[in-house]
Amino acid sequence: MMYYIIIPAHNEEAFIAKTLNSILHQTKKPKQVIIVNDNSTDTTEVIIDQYVKKHSIFKKINTTSSTKHMPGSKVVNAFNKGLAATDNDYDFIVKLDADIILPENYFEKIISIFKSDEKIGIAGGFAYEEDKDGKWKLNHPMNKDHVRGAFKAYRKSCFIQINGLRSAMGWDTVDELLALYHNFTIFTDNNLRVKHLRPTGNAYNKQAKLLQGQAMYRMRYGFTISCIASLKMALKQKKAAVFFDNLTGYTNAKKEKLPFLVTPKEGNFIRDLRWKNIKHKLF
Repeated sequence: MMYYIIIPAHNEEAFIAKTLNSILHQTKKPKQVIIVNDNSTDTTEVIIDQYVKKHSIFKKINTTSSTKHMPGSKVVNAFNKGLAATDNDYDFIVKLDADIILPENYFEKIISIFKSDEKIGIAGGFAYEEDKDGKWKLNHPMNKDHVRGAFKAYRKSCFIQINGLRSAMGWDTVDELLALYHNFTIFTDNNLRVKHLRPTGNAYNKQAKLLQGQAMYRMRYGFTISCIASLKMALKQKKAAVFFDNLTGYTNAKKEKLPFLVTPKEGNFIRDLRWKNIKHKLF
């Protein structure tokens, strides 16, 4: 199976070389790796240029956006710039962060997963982060059937059906919900241990939490489900402010009548699925 990797990169001088090296060491290499240098102000571009010069598999694209390291539209906009530089001759496409170290057999396993069942639309492993004692521990804040946005592989037919990635906070949740809506499944492999070099949430702040609530509104969760999801996040992070910031973001989005990310029919499916999952966990 042929695949592309697209890497949005903003000020990743401390990590990107390790990410690119881990790609070079893959047992099944990609057709091409497109690195989108998104307004970096450090030596990220210099490092990218070194790899582009030495290895034909790498291609660089420069783009300019906000200097803020915020989740959501910034990373998807950069990804889409890379996507525009690809052709349609691939079996799956990968959105990869620039602070990731992949095991050498990562894409060999992803290929095997996609070949095993044509209904698998999104696949990936699990993120491990290094603690203060130097031990790599699982950090997976969501359900085990969720693939982290840092390393998502999309089957071509699924990617087309969901109409690509939404340029908004929550893109890496709505993509999976829409994949399920279109009768694809999500596959996670416990044996694929990905090293995530930047701990989750380090670059996030209150504004990110407001955007999280905004995303719940735009995904048509409805107020009750948004309350439950926000409470769950607050309990996991042990921060009451998360709950209130999320709901503030939700209510602000409703007042501003922001456009939804999904259709009414897709929204009905998403709410039904969320309620089913909530009831399953309670009972």
